[in-house]
Amino acid sequence: MQIINIAGYKFIPLNQLSVLRERLLNHCTVLGCKGTILLSTEGININLAGMPESIVAIKDYLREDERFADLTYRESFSRQQPFNFMKVKIKKEIITMGVDEVKPTEQRAPNITPAQLKNWLDEQRDFTLLDTRNGYEVRFGTFNNAVHGNLSDFGEFPEYVATLPKEKPVVMFCTGGIRCEKAALHLLNAGFPEVLQLEGGILNYFAEVGGEHYDGECFVFDQRIAVNANLAETGTAQCLVCQGPVTVKEQKLASYEATVSCPVCATNTVN
Repeated sequence: MQIINIAGYKFIPLNQLSVLRERLLNHCTVLGCKGTILLSTEGININLAGMPESIVAIKDYLREDERFADLTYRESFSRQQPFNFMKVKIKKEIITMGVDEVKPTEQRAPNITPAQLKNWLDEQRDFTLLDTRNGYEVRFGTFNNAVHGNLSDFGEFPEYVATLPKEKPVVMFCTGGIRCEKAALHLLNAGFPEVLQLEGGILNYFAEVGGEHYDGECFVFDQRIAVNANLAETGTAQCLVCQGPVTVKEQKLASYEATVSCPVCATNTVN
């Protein structure tokens, strides 16, 4: 059995969210899909997994709605269903940053494609490469020489970026692109003159150009835990205490107890 995992989002004004929620939940359930769809007055955020024919069917269904007809998806594969349930939730924001002045339904920062970013890194251009993800995600892997705020929550991002220099161009990235949609606008509002967001995030970079200039794995928010540059599940676990990565080799050590500690916890070396 091969499961297809899809992730996609769109910032677009939405209304009648309760009706849309029921419609999507019913259709996904009938098709046997599992995962999470977030709905808000600012848009939709989709993370689903299912058999190939089910994923094709749900994408076709969404395409029939003109609001979602141009949705694009990041796809990967897994041997097992990585979600336990099918949920459709209504939230204030589809990605929570808590800055009312940031309005991604009205404005969008420029993109940089994976190929362009790779060229910049190949050329060793002088720019700030900014990881907008949480600290525990960064521990699984990130781009070489990227900076980050060791965030515990995306809501801390606005305070962190106030410490960044504005003189250099900023290229930012996250897992699939959605956090950067808001983060980039916040930097532009804060007076950063040149801000670019990596199109489709790390997952799209892996799909388009591979893993060059990236060190480690990419944390994903499902039971796969992490994928490599081939978008394949790695077997890495997540420590339930410090939230950091536990490699297959580390899982065999005596210092690893799933609900107690990992080798990093045991030696108190978490930064």
